[in-house]
Amino acid sequence: MADGARLSLPTRIARLPWWAQVLAIFAASRVVTTTILLVFAALQPANPWTAASPDYLSFAKIWDGHWYYIIAVVGYPTELPLDAAGFVGENAWAFLPAYPGVIRLLMLLTGLPFELLAVAVSVAFAAGAALVFNRLMHRVIPESALFATVLFCVAPLSPILQVAYAESMQLFLLFAALLLLLERRYLLTIPVIATLALTRPGALAFAMLLGLHAIHRFVTRARDPFPMRERVRLVVAGLASAVFGFAWLGIAALVTGSPSAYLDTELAWRVVYVGRDHLVPFQPWFQAADWWLRWNGVPGSAAGWLGAILLLLLIAAFAILLLTPAARRLGVDLRLWLVSYVAYLLAVFFPQSSVFRLLMPLAPGLGALALPRSRVYRILLALVFIALQVGWTYIGWWVDGADWTPP
Repeated sequence: MADGARLSLPTRIARLPWWAQVLAIFAASRVVTTTILLVFAALQPANPWTAASPDYLSFAKIWDGHWYYIIAVVGYPTELPLDAAGFVGENAWAFLPAYPGVIRLLMLLTGLPFELLAVAVSVAFAAGAALVFNRLMHRVIPESALFATVLFCVAPLSPILQVAYAESMQLFLLFAALLLLLERRYLLTIPVIATLALTRPGALAFAMLLGLHAIHRFVTRARDPFPMRERVRLVVAGLASAVFGFAWLGIAALVTGSPSAYLDTELAWRVVYVGRDHLVPFQPWFQAADWWLRWNGVPGSAAGWLGAILLLLLIAAFAILLLTPAARRLGVDLRLWLVSYVAYLLAVFFPQSSVFRLLMPLAPGLGALALPRSRVYRILLALVFIALQVGWTYIGWWVDGADWTPP
């Protein structure tokens, strides 16, 4: 028997080039996740988007996927829809154009249907994200970069990587921008963040990261030289990212004639929770904590202060985790990204049924979980992540007659 025939599968994979190893892991993870989604599709009752037991592609186009379908087919409204009271209702302006724009272009070029192309684009960007994520992890934890990639591929929210959602494209662009930052190729982050800003919200978080990165480099300039040319490039990239972060608000205002078109649209999704309200930075999470506690039976008088305490404890726990030896192995810049993105979420987002999905850009934190070398630990953690995929698909994707939205 030839030597190659006696090699175990893990050994054969280990001998592949790094990119082939990553793609092999990604392909295996998609088999697992596709199986989970197919099982849930077979059990899916009739719902607002599909008949009972839909095929995979139809099942992949529900929820926000239907909004992306609308945008790819008919675009954005020039006149905002109003409810009976004259307030802006839910509409396509809440969803950014890059992902449905790519699909629209492919539809025109190929004549293929939206749902097929949407899944194909998501999977392609997800594979690219896995490759770039591996390179990102290799910069900070080279000995555990491959297992960190495994965790990314089997993460609890990884079903999102193969449905008609923009997260795959977002993560590919985000990881590319973070890698460029670590390589200090500041000007090259500009086109990446420009595209990211039109894919999913988050450019303002990256602008904050660049600001914190600049402060850190200035403070440590004695041991890590920070020449003027790099300072200028970094300032330019930071200012550009800030501008990109507000670009969609301006585009929506110009097209609709309403200066607050985007914010009014986003706030429409919160009406069932807190009624009509204005966006006050850092208020939404305290409102949500109060609402969820009251909805689960906590008296109104206690829900407010108890929710605030719980939220502050979560923030404190997050800060402590960033100071652990495992997290410190990620380096300063990736931890600054985690801080920047969490601060951004706390400032502007209202946590509801999409809250777990909004945490996906924190994926670089998986590197800290990947450090232990125990085989038992790694196998168990991967299995736990796969089990959590089942849990998330049940509570966050499979339609049982209602969203988490209150009745």
